[in-house]
Amino acid sequence: MMDYLLSVVIAYLLGSIPNGLVLGKAIWHIDLREYGSHNIGATNAWRTLGKGPGFLIFLLDFLKGAASVWLAGWIAGTPEAEVLAAIFAIVGHSYSLFLRFKGGKGVATGLGVCVVLMPEISLIVFLVWLAIVAVTRYVSLGSCVAACLVPILAYALGDPAVYVGFGALAAAFIVIRHKANIGRLLNGTENKIHAGHRG
Repeated sequence: MMDYLLSVVIAYLLGSIPNGLVLGKAIWHIDLREYGSHNIGATNAWRTLGKGPGFLIFLLDFLKGAASVWLAGWIAGTPEAEVLAAIFAIVGHSYSLFLRFKGGKGVATGLGVCVVLMPEISLIVFLVWLAIVAVTRYVSLGSCVAACLVPILAYALGDPAVYVGFGALAAAFIVIRHKANIGRLLNGTENKIHAGHRG
C-alpha cells in the first residue's frame, strides 16, 4: 500500500509541474495565462511563442507523464499502480498544486503515460491526431478523437481490462476538459493552430 501511495504522490507532483508557465516566464518572459487561450499547455505555447517553444513544452509535459508511469512500475511493479500513477499525472497537470489547482488539458501528459502503458496504441492515436490536425488545423478536434480511440483500440487489441478502463476514464476526462473547445467547434469559432501569434 505504501508503494502505491508513494507512486501516486510522485505522479501527482510530477504532473503538477507547470512547464509552460515556468519556461514561458524564465526564457521568453511571457506568462502564457495572459495570451491566447490563457492555457499553460503546448498548444497555447505554440500559438503564442512559436513552434520551438511549443514543441519543447509538449516534450516536457509528455516526459512528466511517461516518468510518472515508469516510476510507478519501478516502485510498485503492478499494472494497477501504473494506471493510478497515469491518472494522477494527468490530474496533476490539469489541477496543478502549484497553480491553485488550475492547469492544462492533459493531452501531452496523457500521451506520455499512454506511451509507457500501451506503446503500439499510442503510435496509432498519435498518427491519427497528427493527420486530423494537419488537415483541419484544429488541435482540440484531433485531441478528442485520439483520446476516444485509446479505449476502443485497447479493447480491440485485447489489452488488460485495467488499461481499457484507464483509456475510457482518460478519454472522458480529456473530452470534458475540452468542453469549451467542442462548443466552439460546433459553432465554427474554434481557433486553428498557427505558430507565434499572440493575442
